[in-house]
Amino acid sequence: MTTGQADTFATHRSLRPLPDQILILDHGSQYTQLIARRVRELNVYCEIHPFSKAAELAADPAIKGIILSGSPFSVYDPGAPDTDISGFQGRVPVLAVCYGAQLLAKRAGGEVVKSTVREYGRAYLDNIHIPGPLFAGIHPGTQVWMSHGDSITAPAGAMQVVASTHAVPVAAYQLEGEPTYAVQFHPEVYHTTDGLHLLKNFVLGICGCAADWTPASFVESTVEGLRKQLGQDHVVLALSGGVDSSVAAILLQRAIGDRLHCIFVDNGLLRKDEFAQVLESYRHMGLNIAGIDARDRFYAALKGLEDPEAKRKAIGRTFIEVFDVEAHRISNVKWLGQGTIYPDVIESVSVNGPSVTIKSHHNVGGLPERMKLRVVEPLRLLFKDEVRRVGKELGLDPALLGRHPFPGPGLGIRILGEVTPEKVALLQEVDAIWIGELRAAGLYDQVWQAGAILLPVRSVGVMGDERTYENAVALRAVTSTDGMTADWCHLPYEVLARISNAIINRVKGVNRVVYDISSKPPATIEWE
Repeated sequence: MTTGQADTFATHRSLRPLPDQILILDHGSQYTQLIARRVRELNVYCEIHPFSKAAELAADPAIKGIILSGSPFSVYDPGAPDTDISGFQGRVPVLAVCYGAQLLAKRAGGEVVKSTVREYGRAYLDNIHIPGPLFAGIHPGTQVWMSHGDSITAPAGAMQVVASTHAVPVAAYQLEGEPTYAVQFHPEVYHTTDGLHLLKNFVLGICGCAADWTPASFVESTVEGLRKQLGQDHVVLALSGGVDSSVAAILLQRAIGDRLHCIFVDNGLLRKDEFAQVLESYRHMGLNIAGIDARDRFYAALKGLEDPEAKRKAIGRTFIEVFDVEAHRISNVKWLGQGTIYPDVIESVSVNGPSVTIKSHHNVGGLPERMKLRVVEPLRLLFKDEVRRVGKELGLDPALLGRHPFPGPGLGIRILGEVTPEKVALLQEVDAIWIGELRAAGLYDQVWQAGAILLPVRSVGVMGDERTYENAVALRAVTSTDGMTADWCHLPYEVLARISNAIINRVKGVNRVVYDISSKPPATIEWE
């Protein structure tokens, strides 16, 4: 994390939207972000921090309760997280999930053993021994999702068994005399039928949080906070045409008006006609924006490059050079605005220690230091779906608000192999038909992200009475919530057939279309 990014992180903590907060201490579970999403569905603000930060956060009066996440570790592994919650325990409510439950049980003297068979999958709470307050309104027989290698087999000391299954005698417990609860299952996952109800009981009932962290309250408090943070300073922001940068721009504009200077760079790797269309949309929104045509410069930087990482670096380096020149034409700029969102912040922080990496496609590495600017990130508290809800609250153009995510390197990573202007033009035509037909079929909004990929292969075909030997393209469409996992879209065969025919008939140079049916994981959404 750069000095500017560290500064802005501290600033955003001081400008938190509401006083009530749930703290989630992360032990490395794959489900940790899902816990946060579920808490926020209850309109309660929460933050995720590494378990190692517990002691330094204990004095924060805004924290009304804490949740300990699961972990890939066993409590008996060398180096397993040993979270110090002494500053919280007994003072604010605690909910320990899976590994967290096993850790507290072990400390209380309970019997925690390594399972002979990893318990993973559906289970049912056959007995709810103490129905309230954690299980208020939840009835025996409810389905839960187990995913653990250690098992709590017997309580001890202050542990009171709250619920059990036929295979797990201590599926949930409470520490007597304090509001500390623990569950061996995962309430945050979809397969735990009453999981959100349980979290609601904890967050709203036991912790007493007010359910008033809404898009409207976020907009009001963020704009007020940005005014205090930025004063009379000027901010420069790179717009991409995507939801994140667009919502960040509107929040900044509401705070400082024309002292926000937006730059939209045409890198030659955008969708067909996208530069002109998006630039016009931004001008209708009243943004102070400059459009820069830098296509030839990007094509020159990509000449001869085939390796995906080399292409990404060339695109990123060229963007920095172009943006730096244009930004220096503006006087009195002291801040760089960025559309960083909360998953980027979380992923940049190691569970075992300090920040290690910032994702390059959301944070343009090198710019703050090169331009001697501080970083302002209005969306760093939000998940992607929350950004869309805030954008709707701000009145963002629905066409921009509903746009699919588009990678920073654009078509540069959807052309496998060397990028040339001719290949870009061909792929733009294919992509325009693909996206246009999804819209025409009423399927665009059901797809989280769609794109076309130009493959580095040619195939034999027949057009008319002649043999052809031309390009093959792959179509990709996925469903997802935030891109962390994704499934391929099960589109109707007749729609895919119509799209394939349209591409082959209308795009010269393509004679074969394939559809990607890979999910993430193990595949990624993009091919490069």
